[in-house]
Amino acid sequence: MTDDDRNGGNESQAEGGVQQDQPSGPAQLDSSRNSRNEEQQQKSNQQHEHEENRYEKSLRKPKPMVGWLLLGCVVLLASIVVLIAVGRAVENPRTDDAEVFANFIGMAPQVDGPIMQLPIRDNQYVKAGDLLFVVDERPYRYALERALSQQAALEGQIEDRRRSINSQISGVHVAQANVASRASNRDALSATISEAEANLADSRAALRRAEADRNYAADNLHRLEPLLAQQFVTVDQVEQARTLLETRTRAVEQAAAQVALSEAHVQTTRLHYQQSGADVEQSEAQREQAANGVETLAPLTNQREERAAAIRTARYNLDNCRVYAPFDGYITNLTTSVGEYVHTGAQVFTMIDSRVWWVVANFRETQLNHVALGSPADLFLMSHEDLPLRGVVESIGHGVTPDPSVAGVSSPGLPTIERSLNWVHLAARYPVRIRIESPLSSLLRVGETAVAVVHPVHGSAR
Repeated sequence: MTDDDRNGGNESQAEGGVQQDQPSGPAQLDSSRNSRNEEQQQKSNQQHEHEENRYEKSLRKPKPMVGWLLLGCVVLLASIVVLIAVGRAVENPRTDDAEVFANFIGMAPQVDGPIMQLPIRDNQYVKAGDLLFVVDERPYRYALERALSQQAALEGQIEDRRRSINSQISGVHVAQANVASRASNRDALSATISEAEANLADSRAALRRAEADRNYAADNLHRLEPLLAQQFVTVDQVEQARTLLETRTRAVEQAAAQVALSEAHVQTTRLHYQQSGADVEQSEAQREQAANGVETLAPLTNQREERAAAIRTARYNLDNCRVYAPFDGYITNLTTSVGEYVHTGAQVFTMIDSRVWWVVANFRETQLNHVALGSPADLFLMSHEDLPLRGVVESIGHGVTPDPSVAGVSSPGLPTIERSLNWVHLAARYPVRIRIESPLSSLLRVGETAVAVVHPVHGSAR
């Protein structure tokens, strides 16, 4: 409704009101005059307002053009801002699909036994070398003492065997000396045989001389006896010849006895020589037996390494009764207490390594072109949004599990391929590992949500 319509309505209402309020007598003349004056005044006011409205309308005509100009400027600025934001988003890939990670290991004992000490508590921060828990050491200490005792017993056996071997070696030397003595006796007997044979030859030569002398004396006696009857010789000469024959006969007998003695001596010496040869052979056999009977230390000394290994194993088990922190970190998932019987390899609790932290950010495959090894990154934790962290890209994933709705299912035989067609293809995401520089381990937690923004570095190896 325009201002002219409003004024027309007011005029009609005023006329209607005048007609309704018009008096019917002389007392109403003044009131009618007053009403006419008021009516005229109202008309003049309405004409004045009508002129003002016309002036305002004339002023409002150019305003729609200015609005469109303002709207165009706002749209242009918004487009510029959007383009700048998109460019930065492309050059600096960003994702909120990221989590904080750290290395963690399950702490398990290497020996069986009940826990005797547990000086730690759940979620406690410990340093490398701090005592975590102690398994009952007594059985393993006893095993170490038994291994040490067995090693000492073995050394005693080796010493006894060494003395026995020395004694046996001395017996071998004695047997060797006996062999040498019997051999020298045999050599001496050989010389004795030669001497006896020489004496036998001399005795035989003496016998021959004695026989020759006896024969000469007998011939001389036989020659003198006939001459005695003719008294060419005296009785004394015959008696002397007879006595000489008897003497020479006894000399022959003595020489024959000496030959027999020499022959007996040669025979005896030869028998002794043969006996000495047998004695030498026997001594050599005894020497060989003694040499073969000498024991060796190898069977015992070869056990030294076995006993030493048993000692090392026992000491290793004893040392493993005390479990120490391998690195600085946090104790988590501690659900045991003193007295619990633990087994080798059975995890007791988990320990998080606080030395190195990283964020695994899952970037779309379309963003990986702007992510390179060594690229700096800004990391924002959901729990500490006002505390940005700096990081460096350490690795970029090269594979994820294929989507079965796209690539099908790999199975023995023929591959299974979906017969449906997806009109919208979602970009795959690949994990990018970003190491946090100078991490504040007290503020970081494994599995914490993070936002990662990677800044490209030109020339970096991907």
